[in-house]
Amino acid sequence: MSTALIYSDEYLKHDTGNHPERRERYQATLNGLMADEDFWGDLVKIAPRDATNEELLRCHTERAIKRVEQACSQATLYDHVAIDADTVVSEHSEVVARLAAGGACRAVEAVVGGEAENAFVACRPPGHHATLGRAMGFCLYNNVAVAARYAQAAYSDRIKRVLIVDFDVHHGNGTQDIFYDDPTVFYYSLHQYPWYPGTGDAGERGVREGEGYTMNIPVPAMTPVEAYLRLFEEGLESVMKNFSPDFTLISAGFDAHEADPLGLLLLNDAGYERMTRRLKEAASTTGEGRIVSCLEGGYNLSTLGETVRAHVRALS
Repeated sequence: MSTALIYSDEYLKHDTGNHPERRERYQATLNGLMADEDFWGDLVKIAPRDATNEELLRCHTERAIKRVEQACSQATLYDHVAIDADTVVSEHSEVVARLAAGGACRAVEAVVGGEAENAFVACRPPGHHATLGRAMGFCLYNNVAVAARYAQAAYSDRIKRVLIVDFDVHHGNGTQDIFYDDPTVFYYSLHQYPWYPGTGDAGERGVREGEGYTMNIPVPAMTPVEAYLRLFEEGLESVMKNFSPDFTLISAGFDAHEADPLGLLLLNDAGYERMTRRLKEAASTTGEGRIVSCLEGGYNLSTLGETVRAHVRALS
């Protein structure tokens, strides 16, 4: 069994101009994977599909979706429209965002259906800051959240509990928001703190039935790599002792890399590879090892491709 790659040059149509989350990130990601010809040849290539309204509405309000659609409609006149201070859209961004969320759903289909053992979704825009009620932080729709709900709905006989692991340098406030009261989805995040978006304190553990199904590990800036990895592994061990996922989703942000301009953590490619292997080992003990990883952050174009390759190689 091999690893599937969900990708499409349609992701280039989300034009943000001179912005950290720009089109060149996608090309850098693909170039990094293609740099090893044998490895590239072994990947199962799959095109994404659009997310439906039904799939998006499991994680976002109708008003949030309409706001994205309206902003993109306005962009036909002004080239770019800012939804907030950080989040820019163009004419085709809403269509591309559906393709990002739908690409994550297509990856779930590929893994559950036996097309591949696991999958990496080379999508943009990223998703983990998009909350139930609004787009923010470069994110329009929450790709991993949509995929989690899709997995539970489409494969309810096999997938009831989903683990989402987020190692982006920024806390995934949107993913936490969507599942904060839900005991069937465990959200585990390791992130720089304090940092954007200001959430992710260790005391944020969920509410009502979901209490205890959110785990945040806030990490100070400039934490040494070994200390960071020890925190990650200890947290993952704790999660797996108390939760047996039927499926694992990764919010794969690579902006905790030591060279990234939007973070102050010190991870390197070997660290990402080690975390990925630990996640694969954990998933192998439950849920038949099903894993889908979705690209989130990572903004140094000269290092992103190699880091992604290290991550996907560890998956495969």
